[in-house]
Amino acid sequence: MDYRLEVVVVPVSDVDRAKAFYSERCGFAVDLDTTNGGLRVVQITPPGSACSITVGSGITTSEPGSYDGLQLVVTDIEAARTELTGRGVDVGPIRHFENGEWREGKGGPWNSFATFADPDGNGWILQETPNA
Repeated sequence: MDYRLEVVVVPVSDVDRAKAFYSERCGFAVDLDTTNGGLRVVQITPPGSACSITVGSGITTSEPGSYDGLQLVVTDIEAARTELTGRGVDVGPIRHFENGEWREGKGGPWNSFATFADPDGNGWILQETPNA
């Protein structure tokens, strides 16, 4: 039996603002934007990902901005950070763990990270992998 994570619902306060952030600033593809009564669903997929995120109204009881640690794995963290900052996303510096503490700059395999947040404060982590 396969269990595939295909959609993560991200709680936001303003659906249009979130849609613009993820599509225009982050470069995610908008797969669906539909309304049915009081329910609005916007499904958005990061480039190359098999898992999408969904923002909307009437789809979650989680507080906007309450998610932290959503992770995007990239093969080149410097290029990903440059692309996102060039699109207007406030991405933190590239850091790594060393002796249990954060250090500036890239680390070894699986040990390079950078963070950013959406307009509601939902936290994202970029992680570089040697073989994504």
